[in-house]
Amino acid sequence: MMFSFPIKLAFCITELNIGGAERAMCELAVRLDKSRFSVTVYSLQAPPDCVSKSCVPMLEAAKIPVQFLNMHGLQSFPAGFFRLRKLLKEQQPAIFLSYLFHANFLGRLVARSVGVKHIFSGIRVAEKKAAWHLLFDRWTNRWVEKNICVSHSVAEFTETVGRLAKEKIIVIPNGIDIAPINEINNKKLNRVIFIGRLTYQKGVDWFLETTPDWLGQLPDWECWIVGDGEDHNRLINILYGKNYDSVRNRIKFSGWRSDILELLVTSKILVLPSRWEGMPNVVLQAMSVRLPVVATEVEGISELLGENITSQTCKFGDNKTMTERILTLATNSDLAEWLGNQNREQVQKFFSIDAVVRRYEKLFVPE
Repeated sequence: MMFSFPIKLAFCITELNIGGAERAMCELAVRLDKSRFSVTVYSLQAPPDCVSKSCVPMLEAAKIPVQFLNMHGLQSFPAGFFRLRKLLKEQQPAIFLSYLFHANFLGRLVARSVGVKHIFSGIRVAEKKAAWHLLFDRWTNRWVEKNICVSHSVAEFTETVGRLAKEKIIVIPNGIDIAPINEINNKKLNRVIFIGRLTYQKGVDWFLETTPDWLGQLPDWECWIVGDGEDHNRLINILYGKNYDSVRNRIKFSGWRSDILELLVTSKILVLPSRWEGMPNVVLQAMSVRLPVVATEVEGISELLGENITSQTCKFGDNKTMTERILTLATNSDLAEWLGNQNREQVQKFFSIDAVVRRYEKLFVPE
């Protein structure tokens, strides 16, 4: 590849509300070497309803231009196509990188139409719900130089189920900056915590089914559900069932929070009960603050936890093992501390944000 510096990059994503993919993209955008790369971010949707609770301030602080296409549903696809096409013709990027299905699909079409030479797609999850996504991925993948999978398990799914060409698939994991974490107070509360979007994928409905089994045996503990989403009301309604009478007042729905690291530091166990994933950022965050986790055996977990996976995982729907894992960590502080330290060491060794950014830079400009 021959470039003139700084190289113009276009990053495209579905929205900029805070989520794992959104945060990962923004971390990359703000950390790229500014003497070599000039980034503009495009969001398919309108600006978030609450900008302060989004990734927008991070981009603005780094003086990265953000363009919103104001798309809302299939009917806005033609307008979104031509709006993005106009903006890319003005920017004339050498490299186009998109994240998440809708941005991948629309972005490939538009970037191809304006002659962008290098098109990359970020595949952040094993798509097990909408099979038509995989069909559209295959159809438009002819224009993609590389599909960047967030974990080896997502890469395997993308090749075997998504049927994308193996030679076009690479793996670059999520990364985290552990420097600010050392500044946070380390006072622990008897709290099991879930943090994430309240959607079917995240499995909170099943997790709540297990709470009478383990929370009933931990009378001085609480369970916190942190986040918001389309399943919020349904999950609240689950708690009105008779089985939850003895534990209901110790299950807290806190909504969206900005102090995620502080919540993790002051908790004792993170739970991730997902049905499927890619490489869950919240687990990486928990590991970085020396927290043990109990996670389902979903994509990315084995790579994150490494050799300590057995004592920190269970199969989705296995109430007995989920309960045993939580009770063991809650009642064995030495084991919980040891696993937390092992998790932190794993992050330091394999998931440095600086190393992740360097890998993207080498992908964009091979040495």
